[in-house]
Amino acid sequence: MRGRHDLVVIGGGVMGSAAALQAASGGMRVALLEQATLGSGASGVNAGTLSLSIKRAQLMPYAIKGYEWWRRAGDAVGYRRTGGATLAFNLEESELLHQRTKLKVAAGAPIRMISPDELASREPALTEKVVAATWCDEDGYVNSSLTGLYFRALLRGGGITISEQARVVAIERSGDGFTIRTPDESFEAAHLLLACGAWLEPVAAMLGIVVKPRVRVNTVSVTERGPRLFHAVIGHATGLLTLKQKENGTVLIGGGWQGRGAPSEGRGEVAPDTLLDNLRLAQFAVPSLGTLRLVRAWTGFEANVPDYYPLAGAVPGVPAAFVLGCVRGGYTIGPYIGRLVGDLILGRDPEMPLFDPARFITASAPLLET
Repeated sequence: MRGRHDLVVIGGGVMGSAAALQAASGGMRVALLEQATLGSGASGVNAGTLSLSIKRAQLMPYAIKGYEWWRRAGDAVGYRRTGGATLAFNLEESELLHQRTKLKVAAGAPIRMISPDELASREPALTEKVVAATWCDEDGYVNSSLTGLYFRALLRGGGITISEQARVVAIERSGDGFTIRTPDESFEAAHLLLACGAWLEPVAAMLGIVVKPRVRVNTVSVTERGPRLFHAVIGHATGLLTLKQKENGTVLIGGGWQGRGAPSEGRGEVAPDTLLDNLRLAQFAVPSLGTLRLVRAWTGFEANVPDYYPLAGAVPGVPAAFVLGCVRGGYTIGPYIGRLVGDLILGRDPEMPLFDPARFITASAPLLET
């Protein structure tokens, strides 16, 4: 038994770690449990894109705050501000881009429409078949593989107990709190936060609640090093493409194309047909990509609920339990919305509204008391 904590967080990604840090800064004794290693889930295998251009309008205020957190982290997470362009290749995509841009600008995003000629002057390697484009000076990226290392240092500095390779096997009601068990240890907590992403459903069931997030198996790939082809983060009006060329010359290619597998089976698998579609779209946008060889492709699990907005707040029917996650493209907003949930757990009023989990969570059975 590790002793009693004010809060146990299950899940060591960006959101869970940020919530743990906020709770600890408010005086709580916090433990964080991660079934693998910190940042090894969606937080560490995504493409690291920090693009306000591709965020939904309702999440824009959260994305702007989250982006600022990543910017302050700086070189420790490989932050680079490059600017970003989002492309449309036909009239239908152009209309979609105009509509979405208008909503995002109204929500505070520093995005503007630019002409194909201005785009060509900024990024001459892009295809001439662009009919409309946006530009955002603030877009950029970080190195997501540094996420776990960075948060481990922050968590240790905040006095938070970290337990990695600690898969939760049981949650029980214990007096006015909870007992959380792993194969090797148990933790007592007055408050509990579920921030376990694509693994939320089975962990929530231990708490006596039902939530069935959709799980995406997003594919990311990387090329060999090559000459500088473009500088900005490149996206597509449909959201089916992200491109960035790192300082070492490699190009990261993403866009949420789907692989195969399920969280219960371990790592997902790359699906060759969808990978090829992703690469074709990338080469259409930047024709000279065809001169580079693909080095590696991988997948990562991302959970979301049907409206694509987060589950962020108190678990209905289970006092002192909270949930955080299940939002599509949550990497940018993660540090900020984690902070908001940390404030909620501390009994403070978050400075922005949260997203009530009750819209997709139902009670199954009462949690047994030990």
